[in-house]
Amino acid sequence: MRRRFASVIGAALSAGLVATAAVPTTAHAEPVRAASAPAASGDLRADLDAILADPRLADADVGVLVRDARTGAVRYARGAEGSLLPASNQKINTSVAALALLGPGYRFRTSVLAARVKGSTVTGNLYLKGTGDPTLRTAEYDALAAQVAARGVTRVTGDLIADDTWFDAVRTPAHWDPADLQYAYAGPISALTVSPNDDFDAGSVGVSVEPGEPGEPVAVTLTPATDAVKIDNRAVTGPAGSASTLSVNRANGSDTIVVSGSYPADGAVYETLRTVPEPTLYAADVFRKALEAHGVRVDGAVRRGAAPGGATLLADHRSMPLSRLIRPFLKLSNNVIAEILVKAVGREVAGRGSWEAGLPAIERYVHGLGVPAERLTMADGSGLSRLNRVTPRDITTVLRRAQTKTWFPAWYQALPIAGDPDPLVGGTLTNRMRGTPAAGNVHAKTGTLTGVTALSGYVRDPSGRRLVFSVIFNGYAGGAPKDIEDKIAVRLAGGDVARTTARFRAGSSGGADLRLECSWTKSC
Repeated sequence: MRRRFASVIGAALSAGLVATAAVPTTAHAEPVRAASAPAASGDLRADLDAILADPRLADADVGVLVRDARTGAVRYARGAEGSLLPASNQKINTSVAALALLGPGYRFRTSVLAARVKGSTVTGNLYLKGTGDPTLRTAEYDALAAQVAARGVTRVTGDLIADDTWFDAVRTPAHWDPADLQYAYAGPISALTVSPNDDFDAGSVGVSVEPGEPGEPVAVTLTPATDAVKIDNRAVTGPAGSASTLSVNRANGSDTIVVSGSYPADGAVYETLRTVPEPTLYAADVFRKALEAHGVRVDGAVRRGAAPGGATLLADHRSMPLSRLIRPFLKLSNNVIAEILVKAVGREVAGRGSWEAGLPAIERYVHGLGVPAERLTMADGSGLSRLNRVTPRDITTVLRRAQTKTWFPAWYQALPIAGDPDPLVGGTLTNRMRGTPAAGNVHAKTGTLTGVTALSGYVRDPSGRRLVFSVIFNGYAGGAPKDIEDKIAVRLAGGDVARTTARFRAGSSGGADLRLECSWTKSC
């Protein structure tokens, strides 16, 4: 696969850019109350005003709030109550509510069941029942098949039934951009799914393209191997050194991935991800192949359905607890995990695994933290929707209140940490703010959509006092001004504004490049 960080997680830890115009919002100025502790040398308000005077923000909606994490005293504010698109800052609300409503010990369960077992034969159907586990890869399905074989089962006379009824059958929100739906960052949501990699891009399959001899077709393979999608290979191998015109596309509603164009004979293996239209049957297909590999033959077909009550449990898998899953979710800003958690919350709280049940439950929890209902709109859990709205003030309220929760230490460490080269630590901030006072200090959630960028989290000032901050820009000119976010965070950590500005202007962040940390994902 084309890796965001280089395939970083063995058992624990998605791709693209949106191209929709930003929705303008209105920013509001507000007075700044006296800080309760000294900041870095220089006047904080003047320094942040100078940073925000960047001409790229001239026509943008700017929301910035900095508060003392303990007392809530405002250190700096601009447009802090403006209703803004949050992009993946939405995941702050989703993650804290999931930890509170599901509990840090929550685990997804996947079961294999049969109504009748006689000797080595399941007489009738075999059932694969899921509850939304996004961490199931080929290895986990193989282990489930091994458990079935270990029970002495060698034959299933009926069908393999994929039971995804724990969630509803709505795969993606209706308001997501249809152009996004073939890409892994907008994967379909099901209670039964497969992840093709260690980053848990559930609902997607890996597509590998390898050149042959000039004039010959390229070789295309799927990982994991599956019959849930077909390959229409129209691509040819071009001369060595020729330009690539390779295209890999799956039309919405189609189960066929079309590979077309030309790929040079000396090109490296090209790897990408594409979503699978029916994740439930994808999971069942992968499991059936695993059963066959372990000597268990299924006579019938693979289809969706519901397991009967009282069926015999033949195999079982439990996911890592939510307190651990929250780490790849936030570090890699995984949209699919966000939406699975929304449906899991709905199932837990209202008995319905749907966005209609889960999102109101999350909103109610966030309201209980002190966020007014009229200032929060959650259209999804990931931030991919352009219907979401938050304010920087309310994000800092959630950040402050989270500190009082028993699960806070795990959640705080799950946030990306500025400048840390370990992708399991730095996450989407790995290449940002290196060599500055913010490195290893800032714990914050990133956010990116076209015309939207955000950074919200925690930083300790030079006195050691923890601050919470939220920076959201909508409708700026040019590319995402991540460097402006970084300048603000570095200043809060005690960095010298003039020196930091010069380093960013030179195209460096303490030796790290300033490319978008989200060049590989949407709403990160």
